[in-house]
Amino acid sequence: MKLVWIVDDDEEMGRAVSLMLKLLGCNTKHFHNPRPAAEALLAGGKPDLMILDINMPEVTGLDILEFLRRRKEWKDLPIIMLSSEAADVMVDKALQLGADGYVMKPVTIEELEKVMAQAFSRHKMK
Repeated sequence: MKLVWIVDDDEEMGRAVSLMLKLLGCNTKHFHNPRPAAEALLAGGKPDLMILDINMPEVTGLDILEFLRRRKEWKDLPIIMLSSEAADVMVDKALQLGADGYVMKPVTIEELEKVMAQAFSRHKMK
């Protein structure tokens, strides 16, 4: 079973995404704040996939993405961005920083399954 970390300050959205992931056969851990997620990674935690909300207070999902992609130990971690912003500029920036996918809120289980398959394929995971 894949372990997916969700980093989203919106508790309701985190629960909804977690439920969809569980229906897709994944284990989940929801972080309401980026700081505990970063601390868990630095302590040796290793999810199979991360889903990062872009708009969070203090530290954005793009900040976390950029931080992770600069470190070799997380360079190959599949990361999907989640946002309510559909601006092409935001999508392009996330992809340029190394995101493996981008889904819009509210996300459907079909969209989530598709973007996860693409992210795992990109990193040659099943």
